[in-house]
Amino acid sequence: MSLDDYKVVLYRNQPDGWVAEIPAIPGCYALMPTREEALAELERVFDLLAAEYAAKGLPLPADSTAIVNA
Repeated sequence: MSLDDYKVVLYRNQPDGWVAEIPAIPGCYALMPTREEALAELERVFDLLAAEYAAKGLPLPADSTAIVNA
């Protein structure tokens, strides 16, 4: 699975920062000063977690995130 297989949630963390996260994967989030930096860091975090799952011989969790209100 790749990052494209997951829904990404992006929201403002007041007063100064943005959070990008993949709710389906525990611990897969990034807090950075800008949206762009948060999304770029989330990619790095995803890659690290994917490698950790692979090293343990485990599949990444399936994305079961439902969008209720956007």
